[in-house]
Amino acid sequence: MSYPDVQLETERLILRLPRREDFEPYADFSGDEETMRHLGGVQPPPVAWRSLAGLVGSWQLLGFGMFSVIEKASGDWIGRVGPWQPFGWPGTEVGWSLRRASWGQGYGPEAAAATIDWAFDTLDWDQVIHTIDRANAGSKRVAEKLGSRFLRMGLLPAPFDGNPVEIWGQTRAQWQAARATRA
Repeated sequence: MSYPDVQLETERLILRLPRREDFEPYADFSGDEETMRHLGGVQPPPVAWRSLAGLVGSWQLLGFGMFSVIEKASGDWIGRVGPWQPFGWPGTEVGWSLRRASWGQGYGPEAAAATIDWAFDTLDWDQVIHTIDRANAGSKRVAEKLGSRFLRMGLLPAPFDGNPVEIWGQTRAQWQAARATRA
């Protein structure tokens, strides 16, 4: 499989493949205790490097992965959003996580909606899920804004095993029906 060259654009954001120059803001993001509270905990820079490399590797191995989210107005890296399905994952996920300074501005739903469209249209997925820590009220609000609903409790593979997560989601038909009513 070749490494794709994909870029999505929304009104305020550019979603592009992760790059080497994303490491410094990614390491800052990964080192922030509040940002990482529901994402497995703070990662020191060497672990953040491996995490970023895993995002790049997903694109190489699967042809999809999390996008780096770039704010158009500033050019800043503000997070990672997109399709995600590591080995042993409970389904075809579109996930999101943004740096704390970008919370509450609607960037999560904006970026996630673009990647859900892409996952259904390009990857031909039948369903998207979102794995959400039970205490993560902010991500549940994003899922609701996207039209997703709580489906079931589930478990993630190692190294996250042992911590149940809520699995939210919707089918392609549900997504398309909701999009049609908003158009």
